[in-house]
Amino acid sequence: MLEKRHQLPQEQGSNEDYFIYCLEAVQNIETPGLTQTQEGLEQLAMKYGITSIYKTCDTIEGLEDSLNALVLDDHNFKDYEIIYLIMTGKANSICLNDYYYSLQEIAEIFEGRLQRKILHFSNAKVLDLDEEEAQYFLDITGAKAISGYGYESNGVSSSNLDKAFFNLFKDDDDMFAVVEELHQRHYNVCKLLDFRLYY
Repeated sequence: MLEKRHQLPQEQGSNEDYFIYCLEAVQNIETPGLTQTQEGLEQLAMKYGITSIYKTCDTIEGLEDSLNALVLDDHNFKDYEIIYLIMTGKANSICLNDYYYSLQEIAEIFEGRLQRKILHFSNAKVLDLDEEEAQYFLDITGAKAISGYGYESNGVSSSNLDKAFFNLFKDDDDMFAVVEELHQRHYNVCKLLDFRLYY
């Protein structure tokens, strides 16, 4: 399993309590190579001093192991606010190696273990939940919110907006203030990609 930490030595002290944990679905975790996501996380570290851990997964077991390692074992990096997921899928499911898993199934795997986390999906997949689906996920996992986009990429990646979103959280942990600020600063892109937050 690939794991990479992106941080700057001189920045380590400044954001000890703010991290991004990024999990990207790939066809095969054994295949080496730098992804666009990794490059984006490096920019996040260089430009904004935001530390991240990057992992890949290609199975539901890999996803479970990665999140368990974060939730149960990673005591040095326990203060992640955002879990950043780059995976394809449908409105209320993710796809790993051609298998679809509903967010309900994911919630049951991580029951009570995502306390105070925000799960943020890139626009590699549309996030479209009804009120009941969103509430079920939040109630079962303990997550603070789920965010993502209502429109598929259509050639427009959400990565720049994702980075802006993460950077706003660095200075303000009021989720609603951050979302409002994001819309004020990047209104057109938020509208274009249909940024949404379920809480």
